[in-house]
Amino acid sequence: MDRRRFCQSLAAFPGLAVGSAMSAEALNVRPIPASGEKLPVVGLGTWQVFDVAAAGGEYGEARATMQALVDGAGKVVDSSPMYGRSESVTGDVTQELQVREKLFIATKVWTRGRDEGIAQMNTSVKRLRVDVLDLMQVHNLVDTDIHLSTLAKWREQKRVRYLGITHYHAGAHADLERTLKKHKVDFVQVNYSMAEPEADAHLLDFCRERGAAVLINRPFAEGSLFSRVRGKPVPEWAAQELGIQSWGQFFLKWIVGHPAVTCVIPGTRNPKHLMDNLGAARGALPDAAQREKMRKDFAALSA
Repeated sequence: MDRRRFCQSLAAFPGLAVGSAMSAEALNVRPIPASGEKLPVVGLGTWQVFDVAAAGGEYGEARATMQALVDGAGKVVDSSPMYGRSESVTGDVTQELQVREKLFIATKVWTRGRDEGIAQMNTSVKRLRVDVLDLMQVHNLVDTDIHLSTLAKWREQKRVRYLGITHYHAGAHADLERTLKKHKVDFVQVNYSMAEPEADAHLLDFCRERGAAVLINRPFAEGSLFSRVRGKPVPEWAAQELGIQSWGQFFLKWIVGHPAVTCVIPGTRNPKHLMDNLGAARGALPDAAQREKMRKDFAALSA
């Protein structure tokens, strides 16, 4: 079953509560190495999808998606000041739903200079409507030394719980490794998918060695993975052995099957897609042999 048909099947039951639409089976979790705190392996990204007006249908979709995340036992929400209104919308719907204590909220600093960084981070905290931010990440390694120095003080002041660094393309993986050697950070966020597997060459294992949790962005390569298998069924063995019901779950389970991955954060404003994504966090995760079989099947079907 592909994602569209899976979501259509959910739509056939309009009275079904969001939280009960998926299996009651608990989500798989992974520990943050720095603390042992556990996070569900699938969360929510807000790039583009939460950059919407403060009222109207799209805002309602964002609100429903956040509710679906909480109802489905998801936790991680990732944003950035470079995502337009995404931080503000995240903060607004979180407050309206009164679900702050059920979420792990992450954002980023993306500017140069100490004072500019402090100003931007203060603005993000206000937009997200949080007293203590769970995770602040240096976005795309911009002025990393300066911002990590500031964030170390913020952590001492209990304004932030975890520190991280991010990037979104393979050309920066070596820079991420160099930063990991220089600084002790709690999280690394990086791109990784069947279309962009380069992080598996060295970076993911290096993160494990350095005790850094890993967030994965671009899990669907901006949707290009779906276009490569459109109209084709998910391999039957994957449904039988791993409980995979859609291509979205296929792609996400392949990612979280890597033992270095802590959480993958696909972006969506569609609550049914969010529910589908959370399905990838339930049941058996693929081992190394199954992941290789998944990779080969995808390559054959998308050739």
